[in-house]
Amino acid sequence: MKLSRRLLLSPFLIAAGLFLLAGCGDTEQTVREPQTVDALEAFTDGMQRVGGFLPFYLDEKKGRVYLSLQPDPPQMIYQASLPQGVGSNDLGFDRGQLARNGTSLVRFEPVGDRVLMRRLNTQFRANSGSDAERRSVEEAFASSVLWGFPVVARSDGQLLLDATDFLLRDSHGIARNLRDRGQGDFRHDASRSGLYYPRIRSFPRNTEFEATVTFTGDNPGQYLEDVAPDPHSFSVRMHHSFVALPEPGYQPRLFLPESGFGAFTYRDYAAAIEEPIVQRYIRRHRLVKKNPAADSSEPVEPIIYYLDPGTPEPVRGALLDGARWWNDAFAAAGYENAFRVEMLPEDADPMDVRFNVIQWVHRATRGWSYGSSITDPRTGEIIKGHVTLGSLRVRQDYLIAQGMTSPFTEGDEDTDDISALALDRIRQLSAHEVGHTLGLAHNFVASARGRASVMDYPHPRIALDADGEVALDDAYASGIGDWDRISIRYGYADLPPGETELAALSGLLEDARSGGYAFISDPDSRASRQAHPRSHLWDNGADAVAELERLIDLREHALSRFGHRSIANGRPFSDLEEILVPVYFHHRYQAEAVGKWIGGIDYRYAVREGGDDYAYRPVSAVRQRRALLALMRTLRPEFLALDESLRRAIPPKAYGYERTRESAGGYMGRQLDPVSLAEASVQHTLDILLEPERLARLALQHADDSAHIGVGLLFAQLQENLLPTVTEDGYLALLQQRTAATLLSAWRKLVQAPEVAPEVRAESLAALESAARFMRRQHQAPPGYAAFYAYQLSLIEEFRRSPALLPPLQSRDLPPGSPIGG
Repeated sequence: MKLSRRLLLSPFLIAAGLFLLAGCGDTEQTVREPQTVDALEAFTDGMQRVGGFLPFYLDEKKGRVYLSLQPDPPQMIYQASLPQGVGSNDLGFDRGQLARNGTSLVRFEPVGDRVLMRRLNTQFRANSGSDAERRSVEEAFASSVLWGFPVVARSDGQLLLDATDFLLRDSHGIARNLRDRGQGDFRHDASRSGLYYPRIRSFPRNTEFEATVTFTGDNPGQYLEDVAPDPHSFSVRMHHSFVALPEPGYQPRLFLPESGFGAFTYRDYAAAIEEPIVQRYIRRHRLVKKNPAADSSEPVEPIIYYLDPGTPEPVRGALLDGARWWNDAFAAAGYENAFRVEMLPEDADPMDVRFNVIQWVHRATRGWSYGSSITDPRTGEIIKGHVTLGSLRVRQDYLIAQGMTSPFTEGDEDTDDISALALDRIRQLSAHEVGHTLGLAHNFVASARGRASVMDYPHPRIALDADGEVALDDAYASGIGDWDRISIRYGYADLPPGETELAALSGLLEDARSGGYAFISDPDSRASRQAHPRSHLWDNGADAVAELERLIDLREHALSRFGHRSIANGRPFSDLEEILVPVYFHHRYQAEAVGKWIGGIDYRYAVREGGDDYAYRPVSAVRQRRALLALMRTLRPEFLALDESLRRAIPPKAYGYERTRESAGGYMGRQLDPVSLAEASVQHTLDILLEPERLARLALQHADDSAHIGVGLLFAQLQENLLPTVTEDGYLALLQQRTAATLLSAWRKLVQAPEVAPEVRAESLAALESAARFMRRQHQAPPGYAAFYAYQLSLIEEFRRSPALLPPLQSRDLPPGSPIGG
């Protein structure tokens, strides 16, 4: 794509004009008295005029910008964004982030000495040829006036609007969000804000503005203090895009629940009574064949993505490789060379709506990557895809592989295989996030069908080879999966002539189901409480229990080698703590997948087609019992224990180093606390097993079929396995007692929590009574056990008298281990 030259300004303004003073309000608009000027020409004398889609004038002396509005201006698209972020995953204000309130369809409305910029309410409409019908819907629902621009000059119907205050406002809602998160009371400061000239440009179909906006305030929170050089005063840049409506010719495509796409929805009040009022389509880019009659053709305009030139090698090459995988899917959909990935030209603005962009974004801590888009609010057509990839993600994969392999026998070995694993994950991540900007949703059931989709979250498939050594070569797949080809065909392939859209798309999905492919997304997958037994994040394989058992064995092998060989020369031994964490908890996500078998139900997003009935299926009683046995294995002391030599190999933090959120935590101060490490693991498994929604499903399934586990049997199994019996090993005794205390506290929580079903609450109280009877029978317990039993019995007695006065034991959460952030 040939780029237009950037707006040319004087060298003085480029060097010194970033912080020109401009008066503006805080979250509310400052109302200025319009200047009485008869002629636009007189007012703009000496200013620089910039043409393009939305022409404007720049006053270089005062640092102000004026929009030139023609009579009867057309509707247009407006998008705010954040080209310079704050750098905190916890705050979430990332470089390149699109405004969270979405893309706006706006129109300018002259009202006396002001012009209102109104955001139209596109969620409620009437797709009707009747002006009266359309007007009735528009008048029924609120719109939003985003700004009122003072008219400072006019000539022959042309209006000149002062847009400076609009551009310098807090368009991203940063002050409000900081306040809501308890991170300080801030206002944007007009005296320290100004236009950012290098990114103010105009083109035939879009005009781009940018400004430096400074915030000042009191009581800054820790997240802000971690990243800002002066947390009482920090500056970011905010971007504003005004875009012409896309040319006619885009064809919306129907949304079906199993399509793999996200839904673009609105309410159509002109729909026939027998038709749904909510209209659902998919979001997608416009793609048209040069030769519509050909089975395979090049497109009129290919979809081109541009990679951030600030991405270093070898990451740059990996990101390019992964994003380019999508061209295979478009080829399978009948398009040749339809998807390209190139480097963003040096003089291009990544926020310019003409460019689909993949940005490499830095933060102080590791965190999410995501794919966003600017979408036509009328149709769902994707105008710009914008990918944010967190730069620290690759280091977490390296850390996981380092801990699982412990490769440093001499301390100076090369780690090319570990680096290769991390780059393989980055390829997959690039493809995944680009997939979102093509319109695709997560498909978390794909891993149950091998590696069917890059739109799943893949856990690294690290394995033991035939010699019993850890192998990394198959940790991540290469290329898109079969489901990705299916979903791109759904969204982008030309539909066969002579067949209705619904019939053609339904037939495609039926063929996919016949081939064993399925689609289940976020609402049924993310939380461990969800019921679908095949859909989960960071898992592998169709048999969740077999994979958990494999990972438990792999974890045991990795821990047996863990120690000085896990760090390279020149690193303090105290760094082993953060490397140990992902090894010790390597089973955590697969355990959640196994938990979904217990009380689980298998279902799909079924749509009626013809006269067929549909019914979901509970997971069989045999599979549920197998899952319970596998999870019980993660609660045993021998699973939780660390070898004494390993515990002593990790000293307190070396001087100049400090613990972070990635550290283990506990009660022992600077020393690694192996008992609290075990407690966190136990708490994780119990959170899975004792999730209130899961327990309510168990109660129903047992009522329908007594072969199913039932809440009482589950609680009995937990008591039998977790209430401590005497052991002479003092360390194992501590683990037993901490595990039992965690279980008893969990039962007390279930009795108290309002979201727990009454029948489950009753079983929880009965479990506490049963545990009390067990502990009263332990008359000959050694002193340590006797103290534990006496204390727990006193807690149960106090809880029986006054439940509300006895808070449950503070749960010990796992360190943030999700490979993309916490």
